[in-house]
Amino acid sequence: MPEPTSDLLETFDNPYPERDYVIETVCPEFTSVCPKTGQPDFGTLYITYIPDRLCFELKSLKMYLQQYRNHGAFYEQVTNQILDDLVAATQPRSMELRAEFTARGGIRTNVVVVYPDDSWGDDD
Repeated sequence: MPEPTSDLLETFDNPYPERDYVIETVCPEFTSVCPKTGQPDFGTLYITYIPDRLCFELKSLKMYLQQYRNHGAFYEQVTNQILDDLVAATQPRSMELRAEFTARGGIRTNVVVVYPDDSWGDDD
């Protein structure tokens, strides 16, 4: 199976680039594959961002995420790659991706990645 590609992501012009506002997108049916066991991993993705000039188009996001259904990668890799691809496509002012994976073997994992990286943990 080929590697997921960001080529499927489409954008449109932000209708209010002069204003900071938050877009929250929830993807409750995300699926990838554990590279160790070959078992499916299910999760919900929460994408929150402040756009600059571009916003991502939702149907293209759906098609992009569907590529991961047969892709083997650990939670951390998948979450970071998706954030990197979305940031590259939209160049937002800020973006956070929270991936909440369902429990397997009594263990539940959430991975949170933030752009820009230096905003994580700032108390100022």
